[in-house]
Amino acid sequence: MTVTAPSARAARWAVLRPWLGVAARLGLAAVWLFAGASKVGDLAASGRAVNAYQVMPYDLATAIGAALPFVELALGVLLIVGLATRLVAGVSAALLVIFITGIASAWARGLAIDCGCFGSGGQLAAGQAPSYLPELLRDLGFLVLAGFLLIWPRTPFGLDGWLAGEPPVEGNDE
Repeated sequence: MTVTAPSARAARWAVLRPWLGVAARLGLAAVWLFAGASKVGDLAASGRAVNAYQVMPYDLATAIGAALPFVELALGVLLIVGLATRLVAGVSAALLVIFITGIASAWARGLAIDCGCFGSGGQLAAGQAPSYLPELLRDLGFLVLAGFLLIWPRTPFGLDGWLAGEPPVEGNDE
């Protein structure tokens, strides 16, 4: 068994952490951009998907469903360019917690719905089974990415660092 000195581990982490941050930032951006783009063409369907959770009045659900794709697209664009990364990660984490709670609630209440996360959504046809566990695990993975960016928002090739006058490819632990 090899024992690594704390300073060697810290040095490796200092090199690796910024690039893990880039991967987290771009991965989460891709999720938001795909989710938003898949819904923006049919805002009524997005509203019906939110309404299928049966947790709020129809008019509120449809309004939230219509706004959600634009929020997701904005989060994705901000993450791509690395602007306001900690704030975007916080909003992402909050949305993901809401999504996880909604899916878990639908599962616990025995609803048979498609989450609507990447388009369509709503009530499932007779004989179709919901896939709640994979949806929950997927969203928990996305939540981990958002959590990483909450802790370490500065990444190479992000506007946050550039606006702060930081070197272009340095690991800055905040």
